[in-house]
Amino acid sequence: MNRLLSIVTATLVAVSIVVQVGRFGDMPQFFAAAIAIIPLAALMGKATETIAAHAGARLGGLLSATFGNAVELIIGIFSLHEGLTSLVKASITGSVVGNLLFVLGLSFFVGGIRHPIQEFNVRVARSNASMLMLGVGVAFVVPTVFARTAHPVSSVLSFGVAGVSLIVYLLGLYFSLFTHRDVFAYIGHEQEEAQGSQPRLWPAILTLAVTTVLVSVESDWLVGTVRSIATQLGWSELFIGVVVVAIIGNAAEHASAVWMAWKNRMDLSVEIAVGSTLQVAMFIAPVLFFVGVCIGVPFNFMFTWPELVSMIAAVLLVVVLMLDGESNWLEGAMAVGAYLVLAAGFYSLPAAAA
Repeated sequence: MNRLLSIVTATLVAVSIVVQVGRFGDMPQFFAAAIAIIPLAALMGKATETIAAHAGARLGGLLSATFGNAVELIIGIFSLHEGLTSLVKASITGSVVGNLLFVLGLSFFVGGIRHPIQEFNVRVARSNASMLMLGVGVAFVVPTVFARTAHPVSSVLSFGVAGVSLIVYLLGLYFSLFTHRDVFAYIGHEQEEAQGSQPRLWPAILTLAVTTVLVSVESDWLVGTVRSIATQLGWSELFIGVVVVAIIGNAAEHASAVWMAWKNRMDLSVEIAVGSTLQVAMFIAPVLFFVGVCIGVPFNFMFTWPELVSMIAAVLLVVVLMLDGESNWLEGAMAVGAYLVLAAGFYSLPAAAA
């Protein structure tokens, strides 16, 4: 499986390089880079899992939490460098909405087809629900609402929100990896079962280094063609970020979550989808804010109303679905349906509305 993935990745990266060097046009360059990033993200994830397994449960958990959404972070940094702040916010929105509604919903649906009722840890679900309400329901709502006053305070307020979100996220890691490790122990146990025998460490480190460089190169090419693609296809940067970029960055995790649900490992499936959402909202977004400060690009957490409403709707629906600790295929269908409705809404927005 790993060998096949490596061959597919090398082939797609080679095609992307040929398209870029041959200057076949912005559209082929955009889609070639986008497709190449997907298997690169999968390889990065597998390499990170291997390194984490060798590092031990606690350090491994920290490594997984840090590199879990590295692709989104890299794409976000290059987008900031190009001044595409609206694309960065849209990709954050897309990750939140996509992970909560599409990935978790599809996991509920696929798993529910094979297993009528699936159960997951209620205590962890409630903890994640509280973090979601803070990381999205408070941290993104307050800057958006309060910055639209007579005295704009978006930068100062976003600075405070970024700092608080990052601190609470780190406290959450400490909570799950140290003080309440027994509550989350099942996740690590299932990961070990899924991995089986551990691959060697140094090849994994080399793989992580090489794929990180390649993802950076592909992200640069991808971001560099966004404006042209938006013009040619009539898509807004908002739609590209919310749907296209979010799917590219999370495709590998999407597949993992659904596969775990099919195998009735719902604790791990839910953790992949919800944990990724929390990481984007409370770690990636604050880091991108501080990166923007360092490179002199003004970036804040003042989202558009469609983005904000979509994220709040996603959080509220998923919180309701998770609190009983059970899932079925109908709940999955509702979540996926909600995602498709929101995606259609973003597609219908003209570029000026973004």
